[in-house]
Amino acid sequence: MAVGSYESNLDGEGLRIGIAQARFNEDVCQGLLDSCLAELQRLGVADEDVLHVSVPGALEIPLALQKLAETQQFDALIAIGAVIRGETYHFELVSNESGAGITRVGLDYGIPIANAVLTTETDEQAEARMLEKGADAARVAVEMANLAIALEELTDATEDE
Repeated sequence: MAVGSYESNLDGEGLRIGIAQARFNEDVCQGLLDSCLAELQRLGVADEDVLHVSVPGALEIPLALQKLAETQQFDALIAIGAVIRGETYHFELVSNESGAGITRVGLDYGIPIANAVLTTETDEQAEARMLEKGADAARVAVEMANLAIALEELTDATEDE
């Protein structure tokens, strides 16, 4: 039996990307967004093929992603936010619930979602990670969108036989 493989594809031309960004911890979230948008552009995603929405915080991101996914207009979605530990249990609640919600939307709608919601102990850790994490989210979204499209085409070809 011959084993096939799929090479990763970071060509963003023609892809439509939706971004849901939290406003809480605004400076970090803006840094994540700016880095993400710059990388999407570098990968060939046209500005007019990106829709950015903002929500109050990380707990609201999954609903925004769900509404974006329901439109069936996007090849991939990106979640952007920053949850920085405070002195209460709230950090764990927000981190866990937003992460679970993001994952659930991706699986329920069969759409790739790059999770760039930072969860850090300090503001300094978030600031140190924001530029790379934003760019990484763009690469993940483009790569996974292309993989999903390729696998869908493979499924369609198999059904036609």
